[in-house]
Amino acid sequence: MLTNNLGYPRIGNNRELKKACENYWSGKITSDALIAVGKSLRKQNWLLQSEAGIDLIPSNDFSFYDQVLDLSLTLGVIPAHYSEFEQRNTELDLYFAMARGAQKDDQDVKAMEMTKWFDTNYHYIVPEFTKDQEFKLYSEKIISEFIEAKELGITTKPVLIGPVSYLLLGKEKEKGFHRIDLLDKLLPVYFEILKKLEDENVEWIQFDEPFLALNLTNIERAALIHTYKEINNRFPNIKIILANYFDCFGDNLETALSLPVHTLHLDLVRCPLQLDDILKSTFISSNTFLSLGVVDGRNIWKNDFQKTLSLIKKASNLLGKERLLIAPSCSLIHCPCDLDLETNETSLTPEIKQWLAFAKQKINEVVLLKKFASGELETTNNTHYNENNKANQNRKTATIIHNEAVKNRVGKINEKDSQRENPFSIRRQKQIEVLNLPLFPTTTIGSFPQTTEVRSWRAKFKKGEITAQEYDNLIKIETEETIRFQEESGIDVLVHGEFERNDMVEYFGEQLDGFTFTKNGWVQSYGSRCVKPPVIYGDVSRANPMTVKWAKFAQSLTPKWVKGMLTGPVTILQWSFVRNDQPRSTTCTQIALAIRDEVVDLEKAGIKIIQIDEPAIREGLPLRKEDWATYLDWAIKAFRISASGIKDNTQIHTHMCYSEFNDIIQNIADMDADVITIECSRSQMELLDAFSNFKYPNEIGPGVYDIHSPRVPSSKEMSHLLEKAAAVIPADQLWVNPDCGLKTRHWDETKKALIEMVAAAKEMRLLIKKEVLS
Repeated sequence: MLTNNLGYPRIGNNRELKKACENYWSGKITSDALIAVGKSLRKQNWLLQSEAGIDLIPSNDFSFYDQVLDLSLTLGVIPAHYSEFEQRNTELDLYFAMARGAQKDDQDVKAMEMTKWFDTNYHYIVPEFTKDQEFKLYSEKIISEFIEAKELGITTKPVLIGPVSYLLLGKEKEKGFHRIDLLDKLLPVYFEILKKLEDENVEWIQFDEPFLALNLTNIERAALIHTYKEINNRFPNIKIILANYFDCFGDNLETALSLPVHTLHLDLVRCPLQLDDILKSTFISSNTFLSLGVVDGRNIWKNDFQKTLSLIKKASNLLGKERLLIAPSCSLIHCPCDLDLETNETSLTPEIKQWLAFAKQKINEVVLLKKFASGELETTNNTHYNENNKANQNRKTATIIHNEAVKNRVGKINEKDSQRENPFSIRRQKQIEVLNLPLFPTTTIGSFPQTTEVRSWRAKFKKGEITAQEYDNLIKIETEETIRFQEESGIDVLVHGEFERNDMVEYFGEQLDGFTFTKNGWVQSYGSRCVKPPVIYGDVSRANPMTVKWAKFAQSLTPKWVKGMLTGPVTILQWSFVRNDQPRSTTCTQIALAIRDEVVDLEKAGIKIIQIDEPAIREGLPLRKEDWATYLDWAIKAFRISASGIKDNTQIHTHMCYSEFNDIIQNIADMDADVITIECSRSQMELLDAFSNFKYPNEIGPGVYDIHSPRVPSSKEMSHLLEKAAAVIPADQLWVNPDCGLKTRHWDETKKALIEMVAAAKEMRLLIKKEVLS
């Protein structure tokens, strides 16, 4: 019996990678200094796992930005429009330009498209394929990191996204072919990589094929069979671990079991029932090993040793201990680094802390489970086993988890609670009369740049270095300056800038009962962007208004409309570490009721436009289509509950980013938001096809510039995107806005971009006027 880890957090205990990347981008450190930080983090991670007792330690799980982008560079999948930039810059700068875009001297290149990694809040850079796509071994990162670990005395297991999943993660950039058609051109480069690793005496390689958790076509299944037969024929001595995670194999099980691989990895946290299916199957080879993903790689709750050991025993009885690997369910990049860093008892009480395990602790759980399951350690009178059992029992009986008033309120919800007073066609006329907005109204998504100075105010306030009144005064000054800039630049619907907020989920969690917070529980969202998800440990309720004070203040500064800004219930759920002792749907409904109370209070305070952000609606969609209806039923209902306690003439907006809507467009319409704003610029308005084909009835704000890139687009570029939007959506339904919030951007680029955006809207109004007159 071996221990196996699929991946480890790469950001560092103190977000060293984030800081180093941002310092490199701003010119504060050299590329050599950045590379040295990466090398140091890799060494720390390998040594930590080795010393803990992990047998199969991953390499190539480190990335300066994203593992899918790493593989694109490795395979030479570099879009043609980067060719000149590639010739004039280093490989590292090309890599970051593909991720973030670049404006350098006379060079101006856009970033590649970015989207969510399956149903997580991690984002990856989408590979771009053409019909005549060529592949070549462009970067040897995977080989060099294997050698790097070997020089430290650590033999690792290289991790590589499988060829079929890599192709399916990408997009065709022209018509007339399917990306899976490129497989036979791609495989030789994989063979070249494997040969180089074989020459370095590699023993194990992990191929991630997470698309095995989705509904695959027969062609895609055939591609998997072809791929791994070819790999096995050429490299019979390499032990291949085929990793699937986030769900069951489902109707792909027979295909998975037929593949000539050494080990199949199973996510037994998301889908424990699949173990029975596999153990009973006549298709499983007598030589196949199983990697049992029994420690949750997506959440932070302590493993239940007693329950998990019974699962391992079931597999052991049928297959034998020697054919089992004990592992986390998936890569641990979705977990914070180390619970030992949580020393502040005011943010995380000892009672709740005892229920948790971060990446380092999960590694230890994997090792202990292996020792218990193999008989190396006895559970009787074992300190680790007894402490684990005690913590899990304590959590089941803790009084802080349950609130009967909340449970009763959820139980009394009826159909009327999820319905606006009248349909959109009636509401729209009332809103037009009240709001009196121009054609192509301009707005932003909510947040404005949070400078180092603004963040320092919050830190000083939390440390008690400035008073609440001093802090409020500073925020008021920043808010007023932002309102004045928006007025001067000609934006139609303003926002207050959210300078009092740390994060769009954390800010609300701090004011809701049933939530707690970590001090160092950071996880990577994309690139250098790290988030610190709240921990939902108990029943959720709202004791007091959360946003009314700042919304009222901002509205008092201007005759223009200021949006009230809220995060929706599904997004708060998805971007938190959620309790696992009750259905997620129940927790989401509790949050929805709390947000509903806030919406009603904002309306009473005179706020006529209220945005309830739901960027995670699509992200939360189950991977297998047969599970969609159940999720969408409660998720859409939760949003409607949050938005339906107000009058017709109050306008509800929602925002969604980096989502493919085609398959769920009816459900998006069922949300019944008056205005939806979506990310569209990186995809060049491709996402609007779904809204056009469906004839989406409400108003839409397709993002016209990419806020995840530092480049400033021209008004002409944005006008071009708006023209594409107006070709498929009626002009009187269109809003003009950035892709997302502006919190992570700098003021200089933000001001320039928004001025260009307003100019683009004005150009469109003139264009429409000319068309009407002609």
